Amino acid sequence: MRNDHLKLCLVDMNNGVANEATRCFRRISDAFQARVRAANPRLETSLKHVQPRNLGELPGEDMDLVLSSGGPGSPYDGYEDPWCTGYRKFVDSVIERSLQRAATAPGLLVVCHSFEIVVSHLQVAKLQPRDKRKFGVMPAYMTPEGMRSPLLSPFGDRLFAFEHRNWEAVDLDEKRLRELGGQLLARESRDGVSKGRGLMAFKFAPGVEGTQFHPEADRAGVVAWINKPDMAAAFKDAYGDYTYEQMIDTLADPTRLARTFALLIPGWLTREFNRLAAARGWQPLGPPVQDMTEFQKEFPAAV
Repeated sequence: MRNDHLKLCLVDMNNGVANEATRCFRRISDAFQARVRAANPRLETSLKHVQPRNLGELPGEDMDLVLSSGGPGSPYDGYEDPWCTGYRKFVDSVIERSLQRAATAPGLLVVCHSFEIVVSHLQVAKLQPRDKRKFGVMPAYMTPEGMRSPLLSPFGDRLFAFEHRNWEAVDLDEKRLRELGGQLLARESRDGVSKGRGLMAFKFAPGVEGTQFHPEADRAGVVAWINKPDMAAAFKDAYGDYTYEQMIDTLADPTRLARTFALLIPGWLTREFNRLAAARGWQPLGPPVQDMTEFQKEFPAAV
């Protein structure tokens, strides 16, 4: 059993388009690897960056922890191309290995575009275009299962995260999800209807979890997006000046976007690492803690 190297993989679905998400994922990965090495000085760690859509690259079967990103365009773009059939086979292999030997199987977390591909592939819901693009910092509301899940339990009954999507998963197939051993963890609305019908987070099956929203988004990335005149104008046209100002205020609230960035993916990485650590003799990690130092420097009145 390999026990001297932790292999992480970032599956970049941005199709070669410049984006903030890759920087954010790398920032999270770098901080996590530093925590791992501090607790396990002799353990080698690495991050492999693969780009399926534009370069045809796929995560290897030897990866331990895999983060799979969002990206532009339809989730059906290239769906039957070799990169996507290979990616979907990888998803299946994660589930199969998790069922066979959960202690040492890889873990996969999928976001936005990757989430949509997995929804379609596993057929747990209907995937459809939205009437209008949804974008900005928005809430997601936990189901009872979500509030108990290790992925979302730190956030209570809702969290705030960045969204940028033209598609949505609706009409949950509860029977299919039960067959897979999955759970619906979050919705677009508390009641499932009033703010939208979107299904926002799943435990899809053993080894595979995911979110429609972007838990990797940090304040710097959202501000860079807001500061683009066309994006700011589009947001105000879609949601109004008042909602735009509310979004600005949200960025200065440490319990909202900053908390999601600090705890969701770092929490998933920590949990998955500790699962592997128990089988490989590594020193486990404590839960991630939101570091308020930088936030307090920029927003001293908010803390």
